[in-house]
Amino acid sequence: MNRRAFSIAAVMSALTAGRSHGAEGSFEVTRSEAEWRAMLTPLQYRVMREEGTERAGSSPLDKVYDAGLYHCRGCDQALYSSDHKYDSRTGWPSFFDVLPNAIGTRTDTRFFMTRTECHCDRCGSHLGHIFDDGPQPTGKRHCLNGASLVFRAA
Repeated sequence: MNRRAFSIAAVMSALTAGRSHGAEGSFEVTRSEAEWRAMLTPLQYRVMREEGTERAGSSPLDKVYDAGLYHCRGCDQALYSSDHKYDSRTGWPSFFDVLPNAIGTRTDTRFFMTRTECHCDRCGSHLGHIFDDGPQPTGKRHCLNGASLVFRAA
């Protein structure tokens, strides 16, 4: 990692450190902070509960293309089908569509840009962001943190 990339990563990490979960609303599955921490690794907690981002290329799920479903690590709700997964070459698992009624979204204006954040609509866990540069038929790229997901083969 060069000095500039390291500096950018350090700034982004500092800006997201300690940030509390921002998904709004009430969720079917709720847990205390202690319960979340007990069931998740530190990385999973930072991503899912503090809206962090895992390092690009670090998730083994990025290169999984077997048939199956991707579930929320926080509540086991099915979120994405392998039929909608594609290689976005970004280093994060990417999908062009989501299963019906599986996610919620909100506007994220951190880092001097406006993005669409997505979270599990059952437990509120942060999944990643949605961009308008994906393939047809939707034109969307759901760029997700593998730390938030569990893959279940068909």
